[in-house]
Amino acid sequence: MSAMTKLLALAAAAFVSAAPLVALAEPTHVMVRAQALDAKFIGDHMGGVRIRLKDARTGAVLAEGLTKGGTGDTQRIVRAPRARGDSVTDTATAGFEAVLDLKRPTLVRAEATGPMGKPGASIVVTSSLWIVPGRDILGDGWTLTLPGLVVEPSAATTSDGAVAITAKVAPMCGCPIEKDGLWDAANYRVEARLMKGRDLIAKAQLTFTGRTGEYAATVPKVAPGRYALSVVATDAKTINAGFAERKITLRDPR
Repeated sequence: MSAMTKLLALAAAAFVSAAPLVALAEPTHVMVRAQALDAKFIGDHMGGVRIRLKDARTGAVLAEGLTKGGTGDTQRIVRAPRARGDSVTDTATAGFEAVLDLKRPTLVRAEATGPMGKPGASIVVTSSLWIVPGRDILGDGWTLTLPGLVVEPSAATTSDGAVAITAKVAPMCGCPIEKDGLWDAANYRVEARLMKGRDLIAKAQLTFTGRTGEYAATVPKVAPGRYALSVVATDAKTINAGFAERKITLRDPR
């Protein structure tokens, strides 16, 4: 065998041995879920949560979408005692399943924004996780927890000129706040303030009306005009809190 032939044979062998080292992208399924703190999963009822997965090193967006589905099984999530490793989700539970084409273990940053159907209460939560090509993350998946309360205030002038203030309050999943319920109305403190410029015109402690998630109070008559109505709600049992402010116009009832 000539020297040239030997050289070519060695080069070919080197190429073949090196070929397996070329990294090929491997599809990896990742289920991402958004759960309200002390409550259930956030899905269709609240407009879902926007999930964005990024390469934490480069910032490149790997996948993006909305969580879709229901809030999940109440018994499994909040009622039944759970042992370590027990699953709390099923196929109907809200989530976003991404398929990532990864060539190597990648530190992925998840950004959850929502609930999208309640923009006034929307927050952003992030988390990071090493994801290995071919190692699917399914079942309960990668769960991000969203603390807070959705607060939706309104006000109207009564026939005698007083101001009736109402606020709808719910966990981020939209779960029902009710008397003696799993989310007990007695555990929530709801306070309203009526401002004109920098002046505090009135404030009131709102009480539960008996209707799901609804708190209300009436403040004495104020002059017609434009005001800022703000409502803050807190949960005595958790760190959950929410705040909303809106401009209102109060008119003379006559």
